[in-house]
Amino acid sequence: MALGVRLLLLLALWTLAVPARSLREAGDGGWRRPGPGAPAAVAEEERCTVERRADLSYAEFVQRYAFSRPVILQGLTDNSRFRDLCSRQRLLALFGDSVVRLSTANTYSYQKVDLPFQEYVEQMLHPQDPFSMGNDTLYFFGDNNFTEWASLFQHYSPPPFSLLGAGSGVPFHWHGPGFSERWFLYPPAKTPEFHPNKTTLAWLRDTYPALALSARPLECTIHAGEVLYFPDRWWHATLNLDTSVFISTFLS
Repeated sequence: MALGVRLLLLLALWTLAVPARSLREAGDGGWRRPGPGAPAAVAEEERCTVERRADLSYAEFVQRYAFSRPVILQGLTDNSRFRDLCSRQRLLALFGDSVVRLSTANTYSYQKVDLPFQEYVEQMLHPQDPFSMGNDTLYFFGDNNFTEWASLFQHYSPPPFSLLGAGSGVPFHWHGPGFSERWFLYPPAKTPEFHPNKTTLAWLRDTYPALALSARPLECTIHAGEVLYFPDRWWHATLNLDTSVFISTFLS
């Protein structure tokens, strides 16, 4: 493990922050439900402040980004087959009866709830109430044993870098460096102002507008197929602009 770190990899597979194509196509994987529905909770940021790179070598990645700043990586792998398999219809058909563990959307994810995947998708995937607290908001991420999902994950190709971490999301926290919807990031020495039991949506509504430009985070919205890398111990919060599917991979 040349760099001596543990990574979190977050790859956006389905994200509806960009205009959805016809449901007859695989443009949104069926995650945008027909009917009037509620619009996305928020829009994308006015200007992305994280650099995007589509031609990054491993050597340059280590030199410029691995220990110092975030970067959005493009075109690393072709996961179109895996993306197709993550459509709403296919996941429900294959894993609807599988029991999944949900986490609360606060900084420490205090509460855990177990229920069938189909129940979560059909009853709980709806736009978040902007006034709900983090402990009242459940989402499906982490704390799960995905052995029974092996038939799906065998089609996933992780990015090649070997470093030897709608309206829903997770408020500010930190852990190991990560690859990975709208993101807000602060360096380790710049602790953000936030309440650990308020959602990212509430923080964006109540705190973000009053921040001086110099106090604002780096931010950017990643789209399907993009990967966001951020170094060790960076503070980060996420906000899904609509129903999104993504995968995380821990690498050692």
